[in-house]
This record gives sequence, C-alpha cells and structure tokens, in this order.
Amino acid sequence: MDKLEAKNVNVFYGLNKVINDVSISIKPNSVTAFIGPSGCGKSTFLRLFNRMNDYIDIFKMEGKVEIDGKNIYDKAIRVEELRKKVGMVFQKPNPFPKTIYENIVYGLRIQGIKDKNILDETVEKSLKQAALWEEVKDKLKNSALALSGGQQQRLCIARTLAVEPTVILMDEPASALDPISSAKVEELIYELKNNYTIVIVTHNMQQAARVSDTTAFFYMGELIEHDSTKIIFTNPKNERTQNYVTGRFG
Repeated sequence: MDKLEAKNVNVFYGLNKVINDVSISIKPNSVTAFIGPSGCGKSTFLRLFNRMNDYIDIFKMEGKVEIDGKNIYDKAIRVEELRKKVGMVFQKPNPFPKTIYENIVYGLRIQGIKDKNILDETVEKSLKQAALWEEVKDKLKNSALALSGGQQQRLCIARTLAVEPTVILMDEPASALDPISSAKVEELIYELKNNYTIVIVTHNMQQAARVSDTTAFFYMGELIEHDSTKIIFTNPKNERTQNYVTGRFG
C-alpha cells in the first residue's frame, strides 16, 4: 500500500512563502488529519499529493513529495495517472449535472471502458463502499443534483472510489454538511481506511479526534507537530499545539 512522504518541502505563491521546510511521513492504511487555523497552509500542503496546485500559475515547490518512494514531481510522471491513484474529495459536494450512474462511471468512460457489466459492477461496488447504495439503487437514472448535500458528498466519494485509487485526499469533506450527514461521512472515512491511505484537512477538532489515527498541526506554513491523534489532543509536546487544541487561539 501507499506510503506518502514529503521531504524538506517549501512552497511559494510568487514571492510569498506559504509552506516552510515541511517533512512528514504518512503510513499506509491510516487516516491522517491536518489541523490548524485558516490560512496556515494545510490545504495547499494536502494538494501537493495529487499536484492540484499545478493549476496555480505562481505556484513553485522545492523539496520532494514521494508516493511509495517515487518523486511525484519528477518530469516522467504522468499527472493523469497520478490523479487516478490519488483521489480527491472537496469541501463542497461537486456532482456533475448528470445521472447518479453517469457520475460514478465518468472516470471509467474517460479511460475508454465501455463494457456495461464492468460499469454496472463498479457503480454498485462504489456506492456500497460509500454507504449510499441502499438509498439510491432505484434512482440511478435520476440527476445527482436531486440528492441531498450529504448524499451528494457520499456520491463524490463513490465517484472517487470508482477509479480504484490507493490514496484519498479530503479537503474539509464534511464542513458544508449538517451534523447527521457529517457523522455518516466520518463513519465512512473510518471504514475506508482498511483499503486506502486517507489524508483529511479539517477545522473541526472533534472530527479530527474521532476519525484520525495521527494528526499534524500546521501553523503559519510550518508543521509544528505530528503524532498519534491521542497524543496531539491529550499530551502534545509543543505549547502552540496545546494552545490550539484547547481553543486558546485559532
């Protein structure tokens, strides 16, 4: 399974340095939460792992980002292949204005897969993995936009799973959802780690404490502390971590 590693990473937007000399190692089959105040660099850092920052003209990176020991910023890396392997779920659900079925098979169709049996199996499997199958199995031809916000987010997770990634990045996946939908997404994250390496950015301390195995605290573009979630929340080594998790700032 896939181990993620960043080594001495610096990120610049133009002249502005937004990530300062960050090194971190993320174990396979685990959930790692990135926490920290707004604007501390955690989403930028998350997006390094599937090269989403490449879309920003003034983005520049120094250092190494590796998946299974391969530098993903190497010139030989094909970004489309990388993004199949490293799925991404965004803060706001972003289903395509298509049927539920077509949302799930979108990535497979791009790959040229036309076999209806494969497509049907993938739809069922992905929706089951995303704990959505029972709710939508009779509505696969309906528009995905008719689903509730929580269902749309689970659909986006299913769409990510359909192309069989090994890593899933989640940028505040529950922040736009109501508490019940958030709880369902959290349960899902917990179950998915058996098969995937998951990294989640969250503002919600309780959520980080509930779903993650390890937690990394970012502040002003620096990684202040990375340890087991239990230690970060009960006995952090750094005073700034302590102040943040106890709500003294942030």
